[in-house]
Amino acid sequence: MDLKKVVEKLGGDYDLLRKDFEKVSGTLRRFGFSDYESRAYLGLVALGPSSAGFVADIAQIPRTSAYKVMKSLQKKGFVQEQPGRPLSFAPVDPSELSNRFKAEVEESFAKIGSLKDLLSERGVPQLVYTIMGKERVLDKITEMLEKSQHTYVISSPSLSVVRRKLGKRVVNAVARGVKVTVITSPFVKAPPGVRVIRRKGLIATDVISDGRTALLAAPDLSACGYTDNEALSKHLEDFLNRMGSSQE
Repeated sequence: MDLKKVVEKLGGDYDLLRKDFEKVSGTLRRFGFSDYESRAYLGLVALGPSSAGFVADIAQIPRTSAYKVMKSLQKKGFVQEQPGRPLSFAPVDPSELSNRFKAEVEESFAKIGSLKDLLSERGVPQLVYTIMGKERVLDKITEMLEKSQHTYVISSPSLSVVRRKLGKRVVNAVARGVKVTVITSPFVKAPPGVRVIRRKGLIATDVISDGRTALLAAPDLSACGYTDNEALSKHLEDFLNRMGSSQE
């Protein structure tokens, strides 16, 4: 399908539409969407309930990847499979997603604010270091696991990426007695031997090791804040444990 000809035939400005599409797609990627997922979701919003193949044409993603992309969006709670044949998908209403993202962001900033207040009351220096670059962030997450002696808690919408980096280190940590807790999206595969908590709408990646070191990373893992302040780390761990308990 020649999308440019279709848009122009309908009287639209293809170049302007493409720029808007790319801008919104980039925003969605910052919230954990892959490039194909952001394109597919926007295409589905424009089309309404449609087949994976039709979405692929509009979103300009490979047809061979379309069904896998739609099922991934479904698992993340962004689209819904429609009953009947042929198989089709419908987008979750953008306003619902907006409310979900706002709630998560507000929750994160409330958490940061409460930590700031707590540390100010106790007169504890606020030592948070910024780490830039996806590989460096993943290296720090790996280092925290390797140094864990008692507990390791990770909450992430990007668990598959983190898991590839960690490899067998999770199994090794469990074998040496570390209690590993993973908070992740529904249906995402978790490492064996760990406590798993399923939660929809995760945005940031949080990691706490032994209640002593903590890391809070961007959705795409491009940057993170890291602290070895024990009071700050313990507060984050308590927050994640409460969040996990509310889902069980």
